[in-house]
Amino acid sequence: MSLNGILVPYLPLWLHGLNFSAMQIGAILAAQVVFRVFVAMGTGSLSARTSDPRRILAWSAAASLLSILGLIVSGEFWIVFAAVAMQAALFAPYTPIVESISISGVKRWGFHYGKMRVWGSVGFVATTLVAGSLSTAIGNIAIPLMLAAVLLISFAVAFIAPRLDPTPALKLPASSAMASRRPLGASVHLLLIGASLIQSSHGMFYGFSTIQWQGMGFSNGAISALWCIGVIAEIGIFFISGGLARRLTPVGLLRFGCLMAILRWVFFPLGSDVWYYGFLQVFHAFSFACVHLGLQYRLSEMVAEDQQASAQGVYVAYNGAFLAISTLLAGIIYRELEIYGYFAMALLAVIGFAVLALARRSQPHSSVAGG
Repeated sequence: MSLNGILVPYLPLWLHGLNFSAMQIGAILAAQVVFRVFVAMGTGSLSARTSDPRRILAWSAAASLLSILGLIVSGEFWIVFAAVAMQAALFAPYTPIVESISISGVKRWGFHYGKMRVWGSVGFVATTLVAGSLSTAIGNIAIPLMLAAVLLISFAVAFIAPRLDPTPALKLPASSAMASRRPLGASVHLLLIGASLIQSSHGMFYGFSTIQWQGMGFSNGAISALWCIGVIAEIGIFFISGGLARRLTPVGLLRFGCLMAILRWVFFPLGSDVWYYGFLQVFHAFSFACVHLGLQYRLSEMVAEDQQASAQGVYVAYNGAFLAISTLLAGIIYRELEIYGYFAMALLAVIGFAVLALARRSQPHSSVAGG
């Protein structure tokens, strides 16, 4: 999440500073997501083949750190394209395994997922603020340097992450490997697709909002503040997630977040000043955080612990695939419609809502949907 505090707000702006066109920027951002997808799809089986998933975290962060060096040594399009794609692929297993460890903590010891997840958002805010200040002070070179620093920290975190011993049910010979190969049920796949469509409606926002705000004359400080407002609101949702879970079902959280996403993108093209977008950024707490929380709580209900890494990997794959398509199309739409392209993002969220409804109808009666 801390890495996203640099990649999401500043990578497009850094690419823009290299004089890449909107199509080139869209292609690089889409490639970043596509390469992440292909590797994330194998996260479940990769995790099942090692006795300690923390080793994957360490190798993922270390290899990703090496790939970032390409951004420091060259500003040529194809070198940047290759470096960004490689970094995305190498870091792809990191987040699904961290999420799997978190969900295991919720199931085994009753940990509060929202209060664990909030620290990822805190990291996002911290890295966004530092990257914004450094880029103002020393220029665009601050972005790849910050990426390298965060990846170094991610490497260190791998060695202090909790080790999860297999549960008694999983100590049978080869049971972990067999569990990872069981297909997830159709209702789980539809749930993951619906949530991914909603999250991919952020594609234009992630790719072009910073460029758009800069074109409106907003300062780097104001742009950093706008990003931080969204994530601070997200932090607030994570802090009160226990109360929300008592009042709304996981499906209710998903639906509410989707409706707020639709409203967010409908109103996004209608503003022109910092205060308007500051208010609208609060909606990130709903369009992202409520959807994410609802999905994770629902997966905790529907998916057995021995399949969590697989489910998280499939989610990253779906989310990445739809976000890649959304980001690539955003480059084309933004070139033609500019800010009014957000209406297309609202339509994408509507489709996500429909898929969630279909997932609900196809849910099996059993509480754990393995296959």
